[in-house]
Amino acid sequence: MTDTVISVEGLSKKYLVGHQSAQRERYTALRDVIVREAKSFVRKAAELARGEQVIQGDDVEEFWALKDVSFEIRQGEVVGIIGRNGAGKSTLLKILSRITEPTEGRVRLKGRVASLLEVGTGFHPELTGGENIFLNGAILGMRKADIKRKFDDIVEFAEVEKFIDTPVKRYSSGMYVRLAFAVAAHLEPDVLAIDEVLAVGDVEFQRKCLGKMEEVAGHGRTVLMVSHNTHAIRALCNTAITLHAGRLLYYGETDKAIECYDRLISADSKASRVSLADRPRSFAGDPRIRLLAINLDQGPTVMGQPFGLTIEVQVVESMSSIVFGVGFCSRSGARILSSDSDYSEAPLFDLSPGRHTITCTFPSLPLAPGDYLLDVGCRSDGLAMYDVIEQACSLEVLPSKNASPQLLQKYCTSLAKSVWGVS
Repeated sequence: MTDTVISVEGLSKKYLVGHQSAQRERYTALRDVIVREAKSFVRKAAELARGEQVIQGDDVEEFWALKDVSFEIRQGEVVGIIGRNGAGKSTLLKILSRITEPTEGRVRLKGRVASLLEVGTGFHPELTGGENIFLNGAILGMRKADIKRKFDDIVEFAEVEKFIDTPVKRYSSGMYVRLAFAVAAHLEPDVLAIDEVLAVGDVEFQRKCLGKMEEVAGHGRTVLMVSHNTHAIRALCNTAITLHAGRLLYYGETDKAIECYDRLISADSKASRVSLADRPRSFAGDPRIRLLAINLDQGPTVMGQPFGLTIEVQVVESMSSIVFGVGFCSRSGARILSSDSDYSEAPLFDLSPGRHTITCTFPSLPLAPGDYLLDVGCRSDGLAMYDVIEQACSLEVLPSKNASPQLLQKYCTSLAKSVWGVS
């Protein structure tokens, strides 16, 4: 149709991921090292000769960030894009913003696209805020006269008048995103693509962002918004897209898209054991240790009652002073409660090669009734991250007949007591 501004047909994006071999012995013969490095050199030379990306690592596997995604978006629609970490949301926006090319499929765009994908994207740290407004506007395809006409409105919205002549390398992350959002929203793009802009900034700024996006949509422009804040998606978007593992699960009414996302999260909590082997990692990960699975206590989880979980790990070589941790987050992504093993009586773990089971027990779970997402990870005692998985599984906490909400709220303000162990 003539009012279709974005048309996506069979869109797929493939990445090649390199891995260090997990089968290396602690002591390796020289001939094995020579053979391994020779094979790696030949493979990289062949990739370079074919004009392909050179991948580091002994083994290379294909990872499809998006697979066969198709949809159409009409002019003036405000579309929310939701899904778990690693679902392909940011990759989709990067393709629509012409930052990266798809491996397969086709995208048709009508008009100019302005995108805000990461804090400080398109900014030069040595330039002042005012100079970066002109730089970012030029990157978005605006003429100098148009930028001048909007300059005062941008500065006022971003609330950086006092620092407009200060290099942005001295800006906080909140000042960065305020200025970047102000530039993208005020330069009158036909399509405005935003990735988790509401995750940075105070409540008042988030309120201003929502109001500005409503204003942009009210002038017949299209808005694409990626966020884990389902309340903002429901309030702002008239349609939504749910992605999972790079595939399109649902595209249509916002409430139904959020229901699809909630069912996806809740499906994990029905299984006592949730495999973590193929989950996207928030950090590159240390090849010496790998999180394999998380196991929740059988039966209902009740507020103020004992609760326990176990984490299965694989260790390739001996490691010392390891800290494990779990975090409980709301469905909107806000961290409610954290517990690290170095706060318990057995703070640091020394693990030999092989499989181990790490236990974490709460004598009294200090969470109000509701649905939560669990993050899990391990690190060194020096805060170097080894392996971290966000939204590893979901947890439903039921109300207690004996504990009042007022008493629980008071208890939640104190540090949660937990006991850690290893077997």
